Amino acid sequence: MDPVSATAAAVIAPPPDTAGTPPAPATEPNAQPTTDSSLSDPKLYINRELSWLAFNKRVLELAEDQRVPLLERVRFCSIYTSNLDEYYMVRVAGLYDQIEAGVASATQDGRSPLDIIAGIREQVLELSDQLCSCFAEQLLPALEAHDIHVVSADSLSAGQRAHLAEHFGQVIFPALTPLAVAPGRPFPYISNLSLSLAVLVRDPVSGQSVFARVKVPTENLPRFVSIPPAADDAGAKGADAVTLVALEEVIAAHLDALFPGMEILESGVFRVTRDADLEVSDDAADLLQAVEDELRRRRFGEVVRVEVSSECSAELRQELAVQLEVRDAEVYPVKGLLDMRGLEEIARLPGPADLRYPPFAGTTPPQLLRQEDGKPDVLGAMREGDVLVHHPYDSFASSVERFVEQAVADPNVLAIKQTVYRTSDDSRLVPALIEATERGKQAVALVELQARFDERRNIQWARAMEDSGVHVVYGQPSLKTHVKCVLVVRREGDGVRNYVHVGTGNYNSATARLYTDFGLFSTDTELSADVADMFNYMTGYGRPLHYRRVLMAPGNLRDGILAEIAATVAAHSPEHPARIAMKMNALVDGRCIRALYGASQAGVRVDLNVRGICCLRPGIPGVSENIRVVSIVGRLLEHSRVYAFQRNGEDTVYIASADLMPRNLDHRVEMAVPIARPELRAELMDVLERAFADNQSAWDLDSSGVWHRLSPRPGTKPRSLQGELLELHTKRAGDDRPANRSGDSDAQAGAGDTVSNAARS
Repeated sequence: MDPVSATAAAVIAPPPDTAGTPPAPATEPNAQPTTDSSLSDPKLYINRELSWLAFNKRVLELAEDQRVPLLERVRFCSIYTSNLDEYYMVRVAGLYDQIEAGVASATQDGRSPLDIIAGIREQVLELSDQLCSCFAEQLLPALEAHDIHVVSADSLSAGQRAHLAEHFGQVIFPALTPLAVAPGRPFPYISNLSLSLAVLVRDPVSGQSVFARVKVPTENLPRFVSIPPAADDAGAKGADAVTLVALEEVIAAHLDALFPGMEILESGVFRVTRDADLEVSDDAADLLQAVEDELRRRRFGEVVRVEVSSECSAELRQELAVQLEVRDAEVYPVKGLLDMRGLEEIARLPGPADLRYPPFAGTTPPQLLRQEDGKPDVLGAMREGDVLVHHPYDSFASSVERFVEQAVADPNVLAIKQTVYRTSDDSRLVPALIEATERGKQAVALVELQARFDERRNIQWARAMEDSGVHVVYGQPSLKTHVKCVLVVRREGDGVRNYVHVGTGNYNSATARLYTDFGLFSTDTELSADVADMFNYMTGYGRPLHYRRVLMAPGNLRDGILAEIAATVAAHSPEHPARIAMKMNALVDGRCIRALYGASQAGVRVDLNVRGICCLRPGIPGVSENIRVVSIVGRLLEHSRVYAFQRNGEDTVYIASADLMPRNLDHRVEMAVPIARPELRAELMDVLERAFADNQSAWDLDSSGVWHRLSPRPGTKPRSLQGELLELHTKRAGDDRPANRSGDSDAQAGAGDTVSNAARS
């Protein structure tokens, strides 16, 4: 850890002679996992960046899956594209930064940055062909069968072309600005992810040819232009038939209006991706100002990828490469539609219900429905014992948001403190903190300004809260605040009681309907004291004397997990087999992987549910033959983190905000919370077992690093984690209807943002 990070970590990490040592596990280890240096062999590890591409390939496979409703398959194409864009803006950009800085050291899998970039390009080109083939050969014919026609401008009838020309002149033309490159006219700035037309035009009088760029205004206009059906096939198509032409095609068909009197030699579509990662100095005196400065700089980041239509000539492609100052390896030819993020417009078109996932809404946990008026009483339920919620199956609105709103309205509540990592524009939690201040309560928001691509929203919320009197703290420049906690301090009798919520997901009402996350409500004295200490140490200055229940990062979270693994190994025997079961978004940390390898060598069964990146290789004889790795990618984004250790007939289970990655364990404020109540541990274990039994939306990882889609074997029952939990929670609410009762304001209509932005989750 760098010196600045170490200093920042000291604010929350306990001194090593007290709580720096993780709490003793239920059974003290009498043996340690194997620590043979051979477990550092690069052959035992999968490359982090290539593993992420494998995850996005699984997203693409959902677009190809005919069992998925048609418009959801279209949406998965959009999600795949959005994921890949962020990957290039951050991860690939970081690799180029390493090369420019002269970093040649290999990663734990033995690859250099140059090797990794070469591998990325090879795989991305293959996946691009797979994506374009899926859209053109599978989805377009299927859409046509449902009277949704995405056509080229060349295929239109004379009447349709006339309609299109009129629409172009009235709506599109005023939004266009052709920019020619000529003496005194330098190459224009191309903004990140903007879609453009590269045009070669020639003056028939002088014979001079020039290059020009026309930006496609997708920020202001729909990506697809709807036109009426041709007169001769209006009867053949249904009354609700839709005919669409991509906006860039419409512009390309009317370039003569933009370059009057010129000869259009050629045009082609291209798109630029830039480095968009923030680099805030560790010694920034004003973190808010530093982040705002970096947001302005982000617009002008270095170009890391140029996507070009494969129909462009070599001359036009070379002109683009020269003008954008990129190498051939950074130019990616695309055989079909560029920037499939725009397919989200098609996915949202009205249509039959069977073209989308059936709608559902989260239910209110029965233990919260205690009042005669039917409104959830979260505080009352917490006084009777810990409550576990599982979103989106359990409503975020009637549990987490209700918890904060109850606290705001309660005259006995003295203070409300909350972390803010990612939140939505329609958040009810941040306005609740503002209202709490207006009611005379102390309100504290620990805001992470560096939540990637949510920086502007967080800055806006932070300023609104500050203007209203909320105490806003921004944390440390080199230490992201990723923990998810709410603390409510309530006057009761002669003292006070702390009510806490600790979760695995962000306080974001939009993603809470799409991401699967666990949350624990508790008034446990030791747990709530740990949470209160964490807030005090982050907003003030000092060292905690000890943590009573939780594992914190940076500090003892990694060591706590390693100690639990060691204890499980020590407790294992043929007569009393032990087991490790984990669910997370990513597994990258070398020390944790080596510990799991050691557990496997000791004969411990290790089951891992890793949604995205996994650098561990399962199934290697003598190393990991007792490890199984599965990934579930489906309608909902699997976002929760659960770490379970089964030994001596008992389960030790944590929920956590952290994945097992160096960035989480060393450079973020994270928390893992042990679950005390046996029935809640059983509920978490039930979810894990359903995940490992899934044969509908699951992939299995082999020792070569290849993921294989699972399907029911002959004679076995189809199993789906998400499908079973939807049914289970619906029945628990006492309503067998497809769309069950909810405290949420709106039901889920489709995949939405299920797996987009996965790189930043």
